[in-house]
Amino acid sequence: MHIPHYDNHNQAIIDCHHDRVPLCYFNIIKLRAGQSFSYRLDDYESCLVPASGSIDVQVQGQVFKQLGQRHHIWQGNPEGAYIPVGCQTTLTCVSDEVEVFLAGARYDQPHEAFVVRENHIDPVQYGSDDTKTHRKIKHILGQNPPGKVGRLLVSELFTVGAGGWSGFPPHKHDTDRLPQESHHDEVYNFRFNPVHGFGAQFLTPAGEDYGPVHHIRNGSTIIVDQGYHPCVAAPGYEMYYFTILAGQSQRPLHQYFHPDHAYQLETIPGIKDMISKFK
Repeated sequence: MHIPHYDNHNQAIIDCHHDRVPLCYFNIIKLRAGQSFSYRLDDYESCLVPASGSIDVQVQGQVFKQLGQRHHIWQGNPEGAYIPVGCQTTLTCVSDEVEVFLAGARYDQPHEAFVVRENHIDPVQYGSDDTKTHRKIKHILGQNPPGKVGRLLVSELFTVGAGGWSGFPPHKHDTDRLPQESHHDEVYNFRFNPVHGFGAQFLTPAGEDYGPVHHIRNGSTIIVDQGYHPCVAAPGYEMYYFTILAGQSQRPLHQYFHPDHAYQLETIPGIKDMISKFK
């Protein structure tokens, strides 16, 4: 499902208990200097990630100062704040303006809030220009920190260079049948450089030869509730997407690769290391 860019006025784009991806929550918050936004999610743990600008975050009697050190997503590493289930949280803009991604996963156990600074980001780069799969991933909530997060995985993904494929070979994660596959709902928000760039998102149900293909633009949100879902950026454009993964029964992600294309796991440099980073 494709949700084209719109001004959400700080209201959830993917709300709690969504009918397609009930495990995920997603909001984009935009503030100007001195403005604040407060929220509480009783059934979801969450993570705040400034796309641009800086915020102070108040939660559980703590203040995480100046979260976010970049002017835009194409510059530097992200930072994040983990927010446990049911915590009243206030974020205040301490730069001229700020855009914040708010990611959530359904969960019912309490944890402690913590901050992820830019030097804590877990990066991985794989693929190649020759295979048109050159990609960089910046894990904000990935394998680390173990035991401090419930079911939420949060990452930023970039095509390296101009144009190319991501999420390839085609894979899915819509069924719990471990160890071959785990059930994870997923939400993407795309950005392009330059902003008039574009790409395509494939969503092919298991057992089908074809599925919908969505024309993605700057600000597009994609819901992945089932099926194989590679995407591609047009030549000449860098593509970024903010990724939320929420597990049904566990946090580690186990991807099932389409049998017709899985042999390319042996041809794409570094892809097996990338896969292991989600487990």
